[in-house]
Amino acid sequence: MNNLRGVDLNLLVTLETLLTERNVTRAAQRLHLSQPSVSVQLRKLREMFSDPLLSPAAGGMIPTARGKALLPAVQAALGEVRKVLNKSRAFDPKQANVLWQIAAADYAEQAILLPLLPSLRQAAPLSRIAVHQASHTRMFKQLESGALDIALLAMDAAPEHLHRQMLYKERYVLIARKQHPAFKRKLTLDRFCELDHMLVSPDGGGFRGGTDTALESRGRKRRVVLSTQHFLFVPEVVAQSDLVALIPARLIQQRTEGLLIVSPPIDVPGYEMGMVWHERSHVDPAQRWLREQIVRAVRT
Repeated sequence: MNNLRGVDLNLLVTLETLLTERNVTRAAQRLHLSQPSVSVQLRKLREMFSDPLLSPAAGGMIPTARGKALLPAVQAALGEVRKVLNKSRAFDPKQANVLWQIAAADYAEQAILLPLLPSLRQAAPLSRIAVHQASHTRMFKQLESGALDIALLAMDAAPEHLHRQMLYKERYVLIARKQHPAFKRKLTLDRFCELDHMLVSPDGGGFRGGTDTALESRGRKRRVVLSTQHFLFVPEVVAQSDLVALIPARLIQQRTEGLLIVSPPIDVPGYEMGMVWHERSHVDPAQRWLREQIVRAVRT
């Protein structure tokens, strides 16, 4: 392939999409082409590289060794082409009819997207945002395939190969209902351990977290009686029961009615919250503008 004359650059876009989606139907949907058209392009690619590139498998296709080796090189090459094209494109948020795809748990919706929306709606009134479930098993592949633009998550869970930006450091606070009998006096560690706790288990069904690790380091343990996957459920349950919970402080900045908010009697390490994105959108003017708006919204 030393002679580039007659090579259709769109074939490389199709190859990138096929190697990430590993399914002709899904690739066709992303490329806004018919399935037969993508099949024809795949045949041309196989001739071009003298390799099958993708082989049939259950539920779709798997890349050959050559196909797997080509993907990072094709992504890098297309990334450079996109940089050249993007340099000549100015982004006007007032006129932009763009759809942004963001992965966020309900905590990130409350702590990051909620402060973002008023200024975003004013600055880019024609834009739209689709919020997707923040599933670690899927969202990193979705960023690679282009199905997602940004994922909001704790930085310790971010893969090294993605671009990242830390947004803020989060800390934990202890919440209980007002008039909770255990809080009539200063809460000791002993009484803290005797209370009934609830926690958030993102994957579902878990009954231990960082608090339990901190307690065990001091030879203590607590009793967790309720586990949920949803952060926003926690303050509502606590306000109506004698359960207590340690939750991220930003979650309840706007929800304090009926709640006591105190520092826990044991130090529980916080975490860094941030966003990650793929190389494909790193220099895109619209994507850069959106990331700037997110940073501004959480730091003002």
